[in-house]
Amino acid sequence: MKKNFYQRLEQLEKNHAKLIALKNEPLNESNGVYNRYRLPVLTAEHTPLFWRYDFNADANPFLMERFGINAVLNAGAIKWNDKYLLIARVEGADRKSFFAIAESDNGIDHFEFRDYPVVIPETDEPDTNVYDMRLIQHEDGWIYGLFCTERRDFSAPAGDQSAAIAQCGIVRTKDMIDWERLPDLKTKSPQQRNVVLHPEFVNGKYAFYTRPQDNFIEAGKGGGIGLGLSDKIVGAMVDEEIIIEPKVYHTINELKNGQGPAPLKTQYGWLHLAHGVRNTAAGLRYVLYLFMTDLNDLSKIIYKPAGYFIAPEGEERVGDVSNVVFSNGWIADDDGKVFIYYASSDTRVHVAVSSIEQLLDYVMNTPEDGLRSAASVETLMLLIDKNKSYLKDHNPQPVKNVTR
Repeated sequence: MKKNFYQRLEQLEKNHAKLIALKNEPLNESNGVYNRYRLPVLTAEHTPLFWRYDFNADANPFLMERFGINAVLNAGAIKWNDKYLLIARVEGADRKSFFAIAESDNGIDHFEFRDYPVVIPETDEPDTNVYDMRLIQHEDGWIYGLFCTERRDFSAPAGDQSAAIAQCGIVRTKDMIDWERLPDLKTKSPQQRNVVLHPEFVNGKYAFYTRPQDNFIEAGKGGGIGLGLSDKIVGAMVDEEIIIEPKVYHTINELKNGQGPAPLKTQYGWLHLAHGVRNTAAGLRYVLYLFMTDLNDLSKIIYKPAGYFIAPEGEERVGDVSNVVFSNGWIADDDGKVFIYYASSDTRVHVAVSSIEQLLDYVMNTPEDGLRSAASVETLMLLIDKNKSYLKDHNPQPVKNVTR
């Protein structure tokens, strides 16, 4: 029996090492804005074997999994000590999520989890579940982690065991090892999700991007990406939320939307990555989109391209919650390269690589949504005429399939 145990363990270790060592490569297809990569950067199989198995042959003679991992998803991101760090949401087979940090030297492959998960101190009201942390390196000198804390809604009917209250939990660190828990953010909204801290002070105050909603699942009359200020971070309180990016009928964000990671500062404005949700006959569809706000007025959107930036494709559409992409982490290197980490179908984490230059071109030069079919046709006609005129002047050979 022990011989079989050690043979099986050896094979598990070989397979795990092979997975971690896989080289990731960009896909040949590109839309010019970013490059997707062929392999997910994190999956449940990337978690250490000693998280999942008891290595004591006497206690676990069949080498069974003792702590099952269901998925690795929705990772916050930061560049720290020249390494690319992802603080991933790891969901166990028991449905509870926790945070764990994986590191890579290049940001696209060879991500390895640290030996231990992140220890998040509890408040006086313990969290039932925590997930989707955004990492923010604030100008006050701290690194903040803002995450969703979920607790049972005891006001719900006794037979409803799915009702919960979601709020914004806050931790901070200066070494990416030890985390101090701060009081949860307080707002006037009954539920909060997708809360992000702006990396700079605004008029000497802490600025929060919020997503108020009426209940645990539905945004209801709430929703949209909000902006609010707090005088302090310890005991943060937002008295007023201004919706800067609302839900809009018959768009990619008609049902819900929310801020992704903290925005990136550029010479032209703050670059935002967000998710939008619409309903379909097959269920909810989550996509990512970009917009830009004014450098000096965060409530003013100055550019917003029509449609989605990233949508689930191929195997990304299959998983625990299908037809979903979600991002709460990106990293901009000093050379302008941008690593966009996104999860697909609540199951795995991918990377797409772009640059500040490409993202600015996309955001500032892609037409806005005209909100009507006729407006979309008009936009397309203008592009066709522009291209036909250019081809006529620069290509003496006839071009097929451009006649009207």
